Amino acid sequence: MVGVAEAQQTKPWPVRAVIVVTFEIGKDTGDLPGEFQLWVEREKLTEIVEFPGGAHPLRTNAEHTVIGMLSGTTLVNATASMMALGLDPRFDLTHSYFLINGIAGVDPKYASIGSAAWAKYVVGDVAREIDSREAPKEWPYGIFPVKAHEPNPKTLPNADPFKSNAYPLNAGLVDWAYSLTKDLNLGDDPAVAKFRKDFVGYPEAIRPPFVLIGDSFASDYYWHGKIMTGYAEDWVNLYTQGNGRFVMTNMEDSGFMEAIARLAAMKRVDARRVMVLRTGSNYSMQRPGHEAVESVTAPYIGTKLALESAWLCGSVALHNLLTHWDAAYAKVPVATN
Repeated sequence: MVGVAEAQQTKPWPVRAVIVVTFEIGKDTGDLPGEFQLWVEREKLTEIVEFPGGAHPLRTNAEHTVIGMLSGTTLVNATASMMALGLDPRFDLTHSYFLINGIAGVDPKYASIGSAAWAKYVVGDVAREIDSREAPKEWPYGIFPVKAHEPNPKTLPNADPFKSNAYPLNAGLVDWAYSLTKDLNLGDDPAVAKFRKDFVGYPEAIRPPFVLIGDSFASDYYWHGKIMTGYAEDWVNLYTQGNGRFVMTNMEDSGFMEAIARLAAMKRVDARRVMVLRTGSNYSMQRPGHEAVESVTAPYIGTKLALESAWLCGSVALHNLLTHWDAAYAKVPVATN
């Protein structure tokens, strides 16, 4: 039975984990699931908490130790919702772990639909752009960094405040989460398996779903296609100084991370306790021999598979933290091998 948490509290709830998603299709439970529903149902987030500063009511478990937040899609909603949560006096988030997760477009060079990628970097898309039809013919695309003079320069230009395009996460925590989940069976779907076979020349794309470490590129542009995927690969490589690789595209993660950075500076959250997990619902480019416009307008063939992967993979890390809470409270876990 769904309850409504008390509006009046004598002291803030000491929250252990915050599950962050971006959208739901219908109701939070009992119908066709979006990103929120599996978490609400399977983690028993049975109580509703009104959230005036957010896009959707919060959910919590009976113990008030786990909160689920649906932020709304796009960077502006992600940023505003995270700031609203972090500044809400009802919650003590100083030792909370944040599991930011959702479906994404996946680069077929590195992973397949249904695969789950833990990010070590989140990268944003503040950029200059000119229409490619007006760009020099040798340019691969018309997008380039502020203060640069061409796409994909060899080094980042000194362009404060635009350095905030890159948000490194706690690599030790990422490695820990990956070590727990790397051998998971994420399942498969016959229709998706058939679709994957068309990605001839992309061996990672034709594999059944798997867990990997791969980075998140967030943009308010819903871009798509082989050329734009090449841009994303270049952009993430540039802004991580060769330490990261683009795997998942989305429209929220850099907004979440900018809010986290500011909340951490205010001592409201611990940025070392943030995990970003994205799962592929579609490829970021068209199948070989097909047009990008056909691909970008097609329904996501892997939504159900990606939603299951997000919970299957993310819940392993979540449950481990909650089971060993005394240790996780005192110290952020790292991989042991």
